[in-house]
Amino acid sequence: MDLSSLLKPGAVKALVNVTSKKRLFQDLSEIAHSAYGLDAAQAVDALQERESLGPTGVGHGVALPHARLHGLKSVVGVFLRLEKPLDFDAVDRLPVDLVFALFAPKDSGVDHLKALALVSRTMRNGEVCAKLRANTDPAALHAVLTAGPGAQAA
Repeated sequence: MDLSSLLKPGAVKALVNVTSKKRLFQDLSEIAHSAYGLDAAQAVDALQERESLGPTGVGHGVALPHARLHGLKSVVGVFLRLEKPLDFDAVDRLPVDLVFALFAPKDSGVDHLKALALVSRTMRNGEVCAKLRANTDPAALHAVLTAGPGAQAA
């Protein structure tokens, strides 16, 4: 498993105006619908349901929202670089500007966990995050994510 198998180029965006977590989840779900054909309403609901268990802001300006959905065949991702950081109730209380969302099949089991670990490892890399913050071009963002150290699962 590697990030290029989880993340289509069309699922990477740089957004300017996201004013709330709810709006962010709507944007993530709309992108997931466009890129992978996911049901956007179901995706929003699943992200909000997971977030109600505890915030997915992992610190250092990074959030990893994730959800399991019926009808998906494999784990897929959506990446957003926010121009204006968003309060996300992160563990370090810092606002979030890098968001990597994962959508997994309802019964994905270990694949979902492997994908989450892979994304987490990649997003903990300070060099990768610095490059993501220095770019606004979706193609460049996708290239950084899929070529970054740790972009492959062991």
